Amino acid sequence: MLLLVIIFGLIGYAFGGFWGLLIGGLIGGAIGRYVRQRLIKARQQIQGRYLDSTFAVMGCLCQADGEVTDGELSAVEKLFDQFRLQGEQRAQAKASFERGRADTFDLDADLADIKRLTQSQPVLRQVFLQVQLSAIAADGVLHPNEQEMILRVARGVGCSDAEVQQIEAMLHGAREQSPEASAEALRDAYRVLGVEEDASDAEVKKAYRRLMSQNHPDKLAGKGLPDSMREVAQARTSEIGNAYERIRTARGND
Repeated sequence: MLLLVIIFGLIGYAFGGFWGLLIGGLIGGAIGRYVRQRLIKARQQIQGRYLDSTFAVMGCLCQADGEVTDGELSAVEKLFDQFRLQGEQRAQAKASFERGRADTFDLDADLADIKRLTQSQPVLRQVFLQVQLSAIAADGVLHPNEQEMILRVARGVGCSDAEVQQIEAMLHGAREQSPEASAEALRDAYRVLGVEEDASDAEVKKAYRRLMSQNHPDKLAGKGLPDSMREVAQARTSEIGNAYERIRTARGND
């Protein structure tokens, strides 16, 4: 906005001296405020669509095996709490979830919408998929229908099979309680960072730094991630850090 004030102020000064400078600055400020308000409104609309499709697709996935279990419903309620959804926002999220459970729900349409919204932001679609996986895996069982559906969702929003494996590894890692990495946990750690087990220390460190930069909550917020989903981004960076530390410990690099 300041740039517009300066530009219009200089234009006004060129044509009308001091008064032109003053009037031009005021016009520039007014235009800047208008543009800012439009951008904020557009961003809010995008975030609203993102959240709506997130919970609608979640409802569809939870219904994939023929019923929504108590564990899944509890997980969804916990997500509402994690996202700090209250009042009208929480009611809207529940309505979106029920929309996804309906027989008339057009899954492909919502997936296409998410793909458009996150086309240039792959991390945002990964966050979307991570939320879906955490909900349907809440009962401890990933049914064949759910597994088939999550792959359909992943491909529908543009995620590769490797990205799905990376997110699954993050969820496994989040449940890993032992401070010493088991063989499976260590394999998951490499999948989280997206590197092979024989990667050099330098390659592992480079992958870690790249992922931490891409998944920083402030950076994702600037790219359109709703503020209510900030904790999801923080959990991702935490698991990336945990994966890196598991690999360093296993390699004796403490």
